Amino acid sequence: MTHVSAPPAVRRSARPSRTTLVALVALALVGCEGANPSDSGAQTRTLPPARPTPGGPVPAQVVDASRRTAITTAVERVAPAVVTVQTETVERVPMDVFEYFTGGRTGQRRNAGIGSGFVVRNDGVIVTNAHVISGAAKVSVAMRDGTMYDATVVGVDEANDLAVLRIKAKDLPVAPLGRSGDLIVGEWTIAIGNPFGFVLGNSEPSVSVGVVSAVGRNLAGRAEGGGMYVDMIQTDAAINPGNSGGPLVNATGEVIGVNSSIYSPSGGSIGLGFAIPIDRTKRIVEDLLEHGSVRQPWVGLRLQTPQVQNAREAASVGAIVARVAPGSPADKAGVRPGDQVVGAGTRAVRNPFDWEARLLDLRVGESLPVTLRRGGREVRVTLQVADAPEVSAQKVTVLRELQLITLTDAIRQERGVASAVGALVYKVSDRIRDEIGLQEGDVIAQVGNTRIASAEVASQAIESYGARGAVLLVFERNRQYLQTSFYLR
Repeated sequence: MTHVSAPPAVRRSARPSRTTLVALVALALVGCEGANPSDSGAQTRTLPPARPTPGGPVPAQVVDASRRTAITTAVERVAPAVVTVQTETVERVPMDVFEYFTGGRTGQRRNAGIGSGFVVRNDGVIVTNAHVISGAAKVSVAMRDGTMYDATVVGVDEANDLAVLRIKAKDLPVAPLGRSGDLIVGEWTIAIGNPFGFVLGNSEPSVSVGVVSAVGRNLAGRAEGGGMYVDMIQTDAAINPGNSGGPLVNATGEVIGVNSSIYSPSGGSIGLGFAIPIDRTKRIVEDLLEHGSVRQPWVGLRLQTPQVQNAREAASVGAIVARVAPGSPADKAGVRPGDQVVGAGTRAVRNPFDWEARLLDLRVGESLPVTLRRGGREVRVTLQVADAPEVSAQKVTVLRELQLITLTDAIRQERGVASAVGALVYKVSDRIRDEIGLQEGDVIAQVGNTRIASAEVASQAIESYGARGAVLLVFERNRQYLQTSFYLR
C-alpha cells in the first residue's frame, strides 16, 4: 500500500511568538464580554441550524426535513379522497343435497368483493372501475376514517371499464384531476388504493410508487378486468387486487389515471400495471352524470380481424377496412372496403388497436380527420361522428326485461351480423341473461316455427308461444346460431 505524507511545512507544528499569544488572549476576552447577556451592550446572535458532523448523530430537525418529499406531499393531497368500494354479488349454485331433502330452496351463494375509488365531487360522486361493481346486488363505500355509506350506481361504461357511484354525503375531500395528454415517460407515479381490502387491517389507503413506464399501451393479452384496454398508461407502481378503481397520481398531487388492470402470469403485481388516462375518464364521467350512459360514437366502418399467431404480429398488421355501413359517416365521406387507415386526427394508426383507441376518445358530433392509403396514394377524408344506429332505433320491450331492435342494414354491417333479418337484443336483465342465456348483441332469428323479421314480430311470437308452453328461441352470436328454450312465468 502506498502512503502519502504531508509536506514538511504542514507536518511540523509552528510555535507562536510571545506577542501573538498576548493578542489572542486579548481577543478572546473581548469576545466573551460581547457574549455576556447581562451586559447592556450585548448583542443576541441566532445560531445557524445544527448540521450533522461526519460520523456523528443526525439532528432531529434535519431528519424531519429530509423525510418530506414531493411524494409525501402528493399523497397528503389525494389520499383523503380515496375510498374502499365493497360489493355483494349473488351467485346461483346447485342446491346442497342435504338442503334438498330437508326442503331447502336457496340455491344461492353471496360473495363479497372489494376495490378502490376516489371522490371527484364533494357532494358524493365517486369514480371506480366497471369490473369492480359488475353483477353487484349491493354496493357500499368506506371512507378513509371507516365511515360507511350505501352507494347507488349512476352509470357504467363497460367498454372503458369505468363506473360512477354516488353516496349521500356532503363536503367530502375531492381528488384534484390533472391531465394525461402530456405525460413524460419516467416521471413519478403514485398508486393509491386498498389492495387486498381489509385483510390489511383497516380502511386507510396504501401507497406504492413507480414511474410512467410507457403511454399509449394496448393490451392484447391477459389482464384483470373485462374492458377494452387500449391507449393505457403503463406504470411499474405496484397494483394488486383491490387497487382497481383507485387513482394513479403524479408528483404534484394530481390524478392522471384510474388504476384498472395488471398483466401478470401469477395474479400478483410484477411491475406491469395499467391505468385509464384521466382525460378519457373525465369525458366519460361527464356523460354518465348527465345521461346515465355514454353516448357511443359511431363512424360506421369495421376493420379486418388480423389472422395472426401472437400480439407482436397484431401490432404491425395495419388497419384495413373490411366493411362500411350504408348511410354511415364513413360511407358519406367516401371510405371504401380495402382502404388502409394510417392516421386519425393527430395520431398514427398502425393496427386495429390504435384505431379503437382513437374511437374511445371521440364525442358524438365531433369531426374526425382520417388519412387513408388507397392504391399507393394517400386520401384524406373527414368523418362526422354520430350516435350508434341502435341508439336512435325504436325499442320494443318484451316481458319488461328484454329490449329488442329491428335489425337494419346499418346495424348488420356495423356488428358483422350474418342474418339478413332479425331482432337485435339491445338490453337484457341479469335474470334473463342467467336463466335463458341471451346477451346484448345477440340477434333473435327464429321463435318456434316463426322466422323473425322485426322486433315487433319477435315480441308477439314470444308471448304467443309462451302462452302455450315452452318457447324455443334460435339466435345468432358471433356469426354462429345457438338455441335456448324457456317457459314464461
